[in-house]
Amino acid sequence: MLRSACYARNVAETITEAKQFGFQAGDIVQEWLWDEDVDSHVRESIESLTGEQLADEDYSSCADGAIIWWRDGDDEDELADTIVDANSTLNEGGAFWIFAAKPGRQGAPSPVTVANAAKTAGMNAASPVSIAQDWNGILLRAFGRGR
Repeated sequence: MLRSACYARNVAETITEAKQFGFQAGDIVQEWLWDEDVDSHVRESIESLTGEQLADEDYSSCADGAIIWWRDGDDEDELADTIVDANSTLNEGGAFWIFAAKPGRQGAPSPVTVANAAKTAGMNAASPVSIAQDWNGILLRAFGRGR
């Protein structure tokens, strides 16, 4: 019984953590640039909240949210292209995040790189927030959609 209580509490905490991303139960969230180094806890928290597995890059229907795992440093053009591709299947108003390697980690982009790539793709980039030990999250919004 103690194990069940701990499990329920951990699931509740995981879902609460995932709510910071703006996803909701039933949302289809498309994941871009998954690799072995992504934070599994972040992924699992999103899947627990939505009740859906993350859709991969080949998903061609409309998605309710998108995440990009970016660790390719300051390649602004490549990031802008990936943002455009991910935005092409995103429902209007869907939450859109770049999960970027934190400064000091291999492949970490500068904040200017992310902001410029977002601008090139027609989006605004918010200030980074820590989402995991090695990852920051940067919320993107289309121009004119507020902060």
